[in-house]
Amino acid sequence: MPSSPYDDLDRPPLSPRSVDRALVTPGGFWTRVDLRAETASTNADAAAAALRGEPEGLVVVAEQQTAGRGRRDRQWTSPARAGLTLSVLLRPGVADDERGWPAVPTGAYGWLPLLTGVALLEAVRQVAAVEAALKWPNDLLVGPADGPGKAAGILAEVAGDAVVVGIGLNVTTRAEELPETTGLPATSLLLAGAGATDREPLLRAVLRGVADWYTGWREAGGDAEMSGLLGAYRRGCATIGRPVRALLPGGGEATGEATSVDADGQLVIRTADGADLRVSAGDVLHVR
Repeated sequence: MPSSPYDDLDRPPLSPRSVDRALVTPGGFWTRVDLRAETASTNADAAAAALRGEPEGLVVVAEQQTAGRGRRDRQWTSPARAGLTLSVLLRPGVADDERGWPAVPTGAYGWLPLLTGVALLEAVRQVAAVEAALKWPNDLLVGPADGPGKAAGILAEVAGDAVVVGIGLNVTTRAEELPETTGLPATSLLLAGAGATDREPLLRAVLRGVADWYTGWREAGGDAEMSGLLGAYRRGCATIGRPVRALLPGGGEATGEATSVDADGQLVIRTADGADLRVSAGDVLHVR
């Protein structure tokens, strides 16, 4: 029997032809899927394409990243074919007359990582059949509510007049392959007891979800409440209703109960003196 070119038969490669056929369709949102065996960073690749003038709808997928990044330049690493690592190119500030989409004001761009989180949450629940929730602003938690772990992170970056949104999802990562973390422990769909860990249906579901939510958001001119995005995010967010500690840009800190996410995508924290503090950026720790 001929030997396989892959050293781990539990982690087969994605099929470029199958992925392209499923996602790049007439009248569909996705225009091109660039599937790579290895790259330094899918976000960097998509940003470079944006600066070259590529239209929105590009997807860059890598079977392995060598220099992946999370928020605050934290490293995101994963064994080859153990997860989904991808970035999408969006141009929300450009009106699309053919689709009837107005340009979205830049102040609404903060919803793009949250929108992506909702699509990721729905795909994981549907395809992997595992308990999952969102941690504001950019993490996917999987496993039981009393002891979840972080299985995915989302990173949005501006590239000229475009926005690139990257996703890193641990699918079949084993316990010994997970990195050390200072907050919630890292985990994977496999370790959380997922009913299915086939990456291709997951990839298709995530990207179809992003396209659907992005379409509704664009049609509403970036209004998260009108498009239904605000309600969907609030329903899926495990941060709401919890005591939290927020590490703010510049070194500040705030503690209190996370009571909501507002129409601008900011986390609302009720502090000890009863004031409502709105946080638009920073690391949020769930306090037990």
